[in-house]
Amino acid sequence: MNKIYAFDFDGTLCIDAFPGIGKPRTNMLRYAELLKNRGNKLILWTCRNGERLNEALEWCTTQGITFDAVNENLPETLKKYGTDSRKITADYYIDDKMLSFFYVPIFLLSSNFRFKKEETALEKDFNFGDSFLHNSISIINS
Repeated sequence: MNKIYAFDFDGTLCIDAFPGIGKPRTNMLRYAELLKNRGNKLILWTCRNGERLNEALEWCTTQGITFDAVNENLPETLKKYGTDSRKITADYYIDDKMLSFFYVPIFLLSSNFRFKKEETALEKDFNFGDSFLHNSISIINS
């Protein structure tokens, strides 16, 4: 069964250089192309709008990527749910700033875990820094 993938632009399909457009993330572009070729639907899900959005769409086209929707739900989603939610409906969201429940270290999910300002022995052992949650568990940092 085909799926819906919502792709962020800045930092995901290209290196983040907003308001410009950074260098292509070739592996991510090829992944999007593969998904599309297998019959999946792609949505460009970005904060860009106006001329900046047009530039991003043109750039994606030159990279060989076309989208089934841009910052909006697919027609079949609207038909299925009978309404247009502010949140884009997708099976998978691909974003450089994602934090997936499945990739959160298990000790963070414990009801006994509390964030503390001082570094704990566990953090020293694993060399956690201030940006631990944002940098060490994102799966799309290439």
